[in-house]
Amino acid sequence: MSAKNLLVELFVEELPPKALKKLGEVFAQTLAQSLKTQGLAPEAAAVIAYASPRRLAAHMTDVLAVAADKPVVQKLMPVAVGLDAAGNATPALLKKLAALGADASVVPSLRRENDGKAEVLFYDSLAKGAALAEGLQKALEAALAALPIPKVMSYQLQDGWTSVNFVRPAHRLVALHGSEVVPLAILGLTSGNTTLGHRFEAAKEVVTFADADSYADTLKRDGAVIASFAERRAEIVRQLEAAAAKAGPNLKPIEDEALLDEVTALVERPNVLIGKFEAEFLAVPQECLILTMKANQKYFPLLDASGKLTNQFLVVSNIAPADPSAVIGGNERVVRPRLADAKFFFDQDRKKTLESRVLGLAKVVYHNKLGTQGERVQRVCAIAKAIGQQLGGDALALQAEQAALLAKADLLTDMVGEFPELQGIMGRYYALHDGLSADIADAIEDHYKPRFAGDSLPRGNVGTVVALADKLETLVGLFGIGQIPTGDKDPFALRRHALGVIRMLAEGDLALPLSDLLAGAAATFAQVEGFKAANEALADFIYDRLAGSLREQGYSAQEVDAVVSQRPQRLGDIPKRLAAVRAFAALPEAEALAAANKRVGNILKKVEGGVAAKIDSALLQEAAEVALAQALAEVKPAADAAFAKGDYAASLQSLAALKAPVDTFFNDVMVNAEDPALRANRLGLLATLHLAMNQVADISKLSA
Repeated sequence: MSAKNLLVELFVEELPPKALKKLGEVFAQTLAQSLKTQGLAPEAAAVIAYASPRRLAAHMTDVLAVAADKPVVQKLMPVAVGLDAAGNATPALLKKLAALGADASVVPSLRRENDGKAEVLFYDSLAKGAALAEGLQKALEAALAALPIPKVMSYQLQDGWTSVNFVRPAHRLVALHGSEVVPLAILGLTSGNTTLGHRFEAAKEVVTFADADSYADTLKRDGAVIASFAERRAEIVRQLEAAAAKAGPNLKPIEDEALLDEVTALVERPNVLIGKFEAEFLAVPQECLILTMKANQKYFPLLDASGKLTNQFLVVSNIAPADPSAVIGGNERVVRPRLADAKFFFDQDRKKTLESRVLGLAKVVYHNKLGTQGERVQRVCAIAKAIGQQLGGDALALQAEQAALLAKADLLTDMVGEFPELQGIMGRYYALHDGLSADIADAIEDHYKPRFAGDSLPRGNVGTVVALADKLETLVGLFGIGQIPTGDKDPFALRRHALGVIRMLAEGDLALPLSDLLAGAAATFAQVEGFKAANEALADFIYDRLAGSLREQGYSAQEVDAVVSQRPQRLGDIPKRLAAVRAFAALPEAEALAAANKRVGNILKKVEGGVAAKIDSALLQEAAEVALAQALAEVKPAADAAFAKGDYAASLQSLAALKAPVDTFFNDVMVNAEDPALRANRLGLLATLHLAMNQVADISKLSA
């Protein structure tokens, strides 16, 4: 039978908007994969996912009414067990065949094959291909079971007795193979070819589909619904841009992908309208107004060419009346109290200084094992002061300490209480209002940075110091009480904090050894009961994050391992070390030296008690060991000098001169000589070589 296109739609009450896009994708993909697995559709079959607020649907090409029969090979049992001496079937064989739906008549056709141990009987048969009704029922059940539903609800069916569980009550089911209805039953529904369109604007009360391919067009024409999530989203973007141009020259809607996805999941046929609010509200920091409009109203604020908020906004409506004034007026009335609240919070908060709020942090619990926010602030202050002293002396230390003291004070303001996302941002505004310097104010906002991958780093030295101190206090404190991330669980976002520390140290090329930073931060927890410094475990955690980050930046696993395995203390050096390793690996001598370094490392590991890097020239007997010692004496000073200057490429490349003497040494010299003194001296020579070769990176990691 020829293949036809398939359409399945589940019509439900309004789905969770933040989950809709994913629900639509999983529904279509799972349904399609199940049909392909059952042989009802080829692997190349095209699948289109549809998702609107009240429906999940999938369109699939080239679906068969009946899957092709499949050859099935069943391994039965050894011939000696299945057949008696006369070649007749034993009771054991007959029982096995009966279980497979066959009888004694197939015995003569059983295939014999040696499986390596004995001659075995095989039964070759054809499994009848699944019919579409049966296969699609199975696929639909699998698709619903796979949905990443945020929360399931239980509801009664129309019979008043039966209850079912699903994300939202389901009311209709469409299943069309070409123009034919595929009989299905699920969630108390039976399949048909009709659905409902837009709640208010559908041209027809019931939308009927002639066939699978007419789904999207019919739903748009008769139901006033754009079924495709992507198409609806693109239409919203188009209308937003057009409305912004209409609202004024050089205006643009705020860019927010998550808001755009959410709004797309709230409307079936978008209609963008322009609203306004009183210009007096613009005296409130625009971050507050933007956040309340986006979070509470799902509006798109309009910005001017400089990025400054205007008193206009865009509403994505789900209805398109001939006279939109009532819709616009309603939205303007709704947003006004929200903006008034923001203005009230801002005015009230400025009546108290940030400094006056600091004492209140002593009443806010930070963590039951680590004390209050007040105690935490004291630790961050101490860490910031120490780092500031190292980087900029007394002046920076004083500024960093002051900024750290005030950094969390805005947590006690009304505005941040209403909008926690504004922590730091409001602190900056209030600090400027209190007459504090821009450096201090910027640091209060920036100490949370980087907040996410790709976020900007703090703007100045004060912000960098406080951000480092804040993240180090979090990492050291939580590791010290055993709150270490495991698997996918990272409730305190410690991976993000670690990456923030890495970025600030590396991109800022700060002269701050990591071990010193961890030890200094751990010292501030001396009075915390039950705290046990876990600096080694935390260092491992940070270097693991660093290695992952470097691989994402395009460095090879070997290059990263060569550098990170040495645990360089100054993270700002790492890009230069990686560049040096890459240049060294391109040298013709690199492969042989890497292999030799690996061999040296393995020899030294086997020596109990370790080996001192010392050479007694009087004990050098073989010409090859004399030559290697001389080559080391010539190369090492130059390599050490280049390393001290930070010229890691020159330091590594100078090692190329050691290839020939190293090769000759391993060919001509017995390291484990019988004479203990000779053996110890040769091991000391290798230890000296090992140190010289591994200053910049462990080049043995470059060996295949």
